[in-house]
Amino acid sequence: MAATNPKVREQVRLELSFVNSDLQMLKEELEGLNISVGVYQSTEEAFTIPLIPLGLKETKDVDFSVVLKDFILEHYSEDSSLYEDEIADLMDLRQACRTPSRDEAGVELLMSYFTQLGFVESRFFPPTRHMGILFTWYDSLTGVPVSQQNLLLEKASILFNTGALYTQIGTRSNRQTQAGLESAVDAFQRAAGVLNYLKETFTHTPSYDMSPAMLSVLVKMMLAQAQESVFDKICLPGIRNEFFMLVKVAHEAAKVGEVYRQLHAAMSQAPVKKNIPYSWASLACVKAHHYGALAHYFAATLLIDHQLSPGADEDHQEKCLSQLYDRMPEGLTPLATLRNGHQRQQLGKSHLLRAIAHHEESAREASLCKKLRNIEVLQEVLSAAHQRSRLKYAQHQEDGDLLDLVEAPDIVAKTEQEVEIILPQLSKVTAADFFQKLGPLSVFSANKRWTPPRTLRFTAEEGDLGFTLRGNSPVQVHFLDPHCSAALAGAKEGDYIVSIQNVDCKWLTLSEVMKLLKSFGEDAIEMKVVSLLDSASSMHSKSATYSVGMQKTYSMICLAIDDDDKTDKTKKISKKLSFLSWGANKNRQKSASTLCLPAAGVARPQAKKKLPSPFSLLNPDSSLY
Repeated sequence: MAATNPKVREQVRLELSFVNSDLQMLKEELEGLNISVGVYQSTEEAFTIPLIPLGLKETKDVDFSVVLKDFILEHYSEDSSLYEDEIADLMDLRQACRTPSRDEAGVELLMSYFTQLGFVESRFFPPTRHMGILFTWYDSLTGVPVSQQNLLLEKASILFNTGALYTQIGTRSNRQTQAGLESAVDAFQRAAGVLNYLKETFTHTPSYDMSPAMLSVLVKMMLAQAQESVFDKICLPGIRNEFFMLVKVAHEAAKVGEVYRQLHAAMSQAPVKKNIPYSWASLACVKAHHYGALAHYFAATLLIDHQLSPGADEDHQEKCLSQLYDRMPEGLTPLATLRNGHQRQQLGKSHLLRAIAHHEESAREASLCKKLRNIEVLQEVLSAAHQRSRLKYAQHQEDGDLLDLVEAPDIVAKTEQEVEIILPQLSKVTAADFFQKLGPLSVFSANKRWTPPRTLRFTAEEGDLGFTLRGNSPVQVHFLDPHCSAALAGAKEGDYIVSIQNVDCKWLTLSEVMKLLKSFGEDAIEMKVVSLLDSASSMHSKSATYSVGMQKTYSMICLAIDDDDKTDKTKKISKKLSFLSWGANKNRQKSASTLCLPAAGVARPQAKKKLPSPFSLLNPDSSLY
C-alpha cells in the first residue's frame, strides 16, 4: 500500500534524504583529528592551500617478557633472567614508537624498531608455531582494531607509520622558503616510497588502511602533493608577466591539476570510496579544478598581455605556443595567432571563461564539505584566484563573446621536475641486535632446534687436543680422533663450541678459540657444546682447518698420524683421507682410485720426514704437509 501511495513515497524519500544528510555529517565528524587536513600544517603558512597528512596507527601495549624469557630457556637453554634488560629495551623502544617526534629523528626511531623486529622474528618466532603474543593495531581510517599473533601486522604497521610520519614532515615544512618546499617534495616522495614498499611486500595485511587498493591511492596522493610542492617552489620567487615564464607555469599548473584529477578518480572507485575520508576526496577534486583554472588563466595572460613585437623571438614563441596544446583550435595556427592581435585576444578570453568555470566548480566542491568550509585559508585562496580571473575577463569582455568565442583547448600537462617514488633504504638502517648475546643469528635462530648444552671435560695429550676446528663465530669441532680425551668425554663432529671455562665463545673467531685452548696447556679443560638436531645443517659448506703458526686453509684435511704409535687410530679414521694428504704421499704405490692413510709395515722410501698431526695445536712448528 505504502509503495503505491505517492505521498507516502515522497515522505519516505524526504526522510531518507535527511538520514543520508545526517550520516554524511556524522561521517565528517568521525574523521577526527588524525585525518584532518588542517592538523599538521606548518605554523608559518601564508595563503597556501593545505596539504593532507596521514595519521599514525594506534596500538595496544605488548608484554614481550614472559614469552621471550620462556623461549630463551626452552629453545636456547640459557638463563632467561640474564636477558631482562634486553627485553626491557625492546619494550621501551616499542613504547617510544607510539609517539615519535614529527621529524627525521622520529623516522629513525621507527626504522630502528622495524630493523629490531627482524632480529626478534629470526630469534623468537619459529615459522611453524605462534608465540602467543597478540599484536593489536587500529585502522587509521576506520578505527577498527585488528589483532594477530605474528609479527606481520607489527612490522607492516610500523612501516605504515613511517610513511605517515613522512607525510606529516611534508605538511609541516615551511612552504614560504625554497628549503622548506624542497623538504616537502622530498618527504612526500619518501612517504610514497615507504607506502609502495608496504604494498609490494606485505600483500595480505588484514587492516583496510594497508590493503593494496588503499595503499595505491595513498601513494598517488603523496605524489600529487609532491608535484604540488614543485609548483609552489617554481612560483615562490614570483611569477613574472613574461611570455616564456607564463608558458612554463601554465604547463606546471596543468600537471598538478592532472595528477589531482587522477587521484580523485582513484578515490572514487570501489572498494576505496567507502572508507576514504570525505574531506580528502573533496580536497582532491577542489585542487584538480583550482590548478586547472590556474593553467587556463596563465595561458590567457600570455596571449592577451603579450603582443608579438618587432625583434621578438618569433620562432621560439611559435614553438612554445604550439607545445602549449595537443592541438590548436580549428582554423588557428600558432604563428598566425601570434601575429593577429584579435585572434590572440579572443583565444585568451576563451581560456579565461574556462578558468572561471573551473574556479566556480572548485568553490562549489569546497562548499559541500564541512571541513573544507571551515578552512579559512583555503576559502581565501579559491576566492582570490576566482576574482582575479573574473577581473581579467571583465577588462576585455565584449558583447557577443558567448557566441563568437571558440572553446579553449586543454593545456598540456608538463613539468620540469617529475616527482617519483623514493624507496626506503632499509639495508642502510643500522641497529644493534638487542639479543646478540644469544650468538650469531646465522646459527642461533628460532628455526633451528638444539640439543641442551653438554659439558665436556678433557685434556690435551702431549699437546694434541684430538680434534680440529672450523667455522667462524661460532666455531665447530671438525675432524675428531675417536680415541682422544674430548671424544671420550662426549664431543662429536659438528658440535658448536659455546663456552670454554665459562668464557662465552659464541662470538669468538676460530683463532681466538684456538688461543684460548692453547692457554690451558695440558691442564683440564671444561668446554660446553651444543648440536643441531638436524645434523645435515650443522656443517658449514667450507671448513677452516687451523694449526698454530699457519694461515687458514679452506680444505678437507685428513688425519696424518705417526705410524709408530697411532696405527690403530689411523685405521679407524682412514675414511677422512683428502686430496691434500694424498698429494703429500702421492709417490706411494697405491691404487689410483683408493686413497688411505699409511699403515704399519708399509714401506715409504720417499717419506723422509714424519708428518705431524693436525691436532697438535700447541706445537708452534706444526704444519699441514
